[in-house]
Amino acid sequence: MDKKRLGVGFIGGGFISRFHIRSWEGVRDADVRGVMDRRLEVAEEAAALARELRVGDAKPFSSITEMVAAPEIDAIWICAPNNVRIEVMEEIVQAVENGRGELVGVTCEKPLGRNVAEARKMLELVQKANLLDGYLENQVFAPAIVRGKEILWTRGAATAGRPYLSRAAEEHSGPHMPWFWEGALQGGGVLNDMMCHSVEEARFMLTPPGAPRDVITPVKVSAYTTCLKWQKPKYAQILADNSQGQTDYLERPAEDFARSLIEYRDEAGDKLVVETTTSWCYIGAGLRLSMELLGPEYSLSINSLDSSLKVFFSRSVQGEEAEDLVEKQNAEIGLMPVVSNEETEYGYTAENRHMIQSFLDGKRPEENFSDGLNVTELLMAAYMSAEQERTLVFPPPDLDTFIPAVAKGEWNPRRK
Repeated sequence: MDKKRLGVGFIGGGFISRFHIRSWEGVRDADVRGVMDRRLEVAEEAAALARELRVGDAKPFSSITEMVAAPEIDAIWICAPNNVRIEVMEEIVQAVENGRGELVGVTCEKPLGRNVAEARKMLELVQKANLLDGYLENQVFAPAIVRGKEILWTRGAATAGRPYLSRAAEEHSGPHMPWFWEGALQGGGVLNDMMCHSVEEARFMLTPPGAPRDVITPVKVSAYTTCLKWQKPKYAQILADNSQGQTDYLERPAEDFARSLIEYRDEAGDKLVVETTTSWCYIGAGLRLSMELLGPEYSLSINSLDSSLKVFFSRSVQGEEAEDLVEKQNAEIGLMPVVSNEETEYGYTAENRHMIQSFLDGKRPEENFSDGLNVTELLMAAYMSAEQERTLVFPPPDLDTFIPAVAKGEWNPRRK
């Protein structure tokens, strides 16, 4: 397919699709041309946002096959809930193989699968259809991370030796939608939802610029999970109320705090360490991303709440709850940081530019489904380690068939 400009369709019209659509103001050579959601009104709202921002003459679609068949759609961004990713990919592949339409490529939001088997199936399906594939891990495209890595490797590592310790944390007060809280639907709790970012960003920082991911090799995984806040009766009731009684954290919780330690070996056999922390029980201004990279004679640190813009509202200023200052905002008064362009600072704009440019050039993106599979393998090893309460040699036995207890509704730390 010889194209100079791509038409992109989104599957899923919710929070993350709208984040991508807003980022499109900084994306060239592509237009948002459609949104498909099982709730047609949600698809129309997201399509209207694209038209309002003038990033594409988007329209709602009622089915995935209809979107694939539309001549204006050249690539698809999968932003549907975790539990339907496989059926979404299967319908895309079936439509392409039946000649209903032509596509250049497909991208998928994190995580690629709820377990290793699902992630591997996603990779097999996209390869079966002979489509280019991109894994949407925004943090490895965040400007501060990309620029920080470039400086430390060019100046620090070149002079004093490679970095050996990478830390990453992502914390906020909890997801937007009820399905995220359900282990069976989401695939787990905060470990699956957010550690996917942290382990990949930290791995990226320890990988030499331009080198493939396998130049460093994971050899050991240790992890810990628990439910610190949301299993308390007061907060469990909030989740029940928000889900019309479907979410039961007293009997069927998911972890709201998780940490992991991943030991790697580099090309010379030297030890490297990735340390991650994630939580849904952080109360501060809002979403906090923090990263560090340490080497023999240098270090790097990033904190997304150390913003260049801050505002103050006294208690006399009353307003509606909102997220207009920072994602997962927890207050409307006081001294608060403002992340002025979240789509750019978190990496979504550069991520989508890279995917579009790769597809137009006929190249597989640097972050692809194989990377998504590798991340899922690390996450599942972390769940295994937490359940067994010991450090595991990577890859542990039976990783391909493992499903975390939390994803089966069998995990409850209060029963121990």
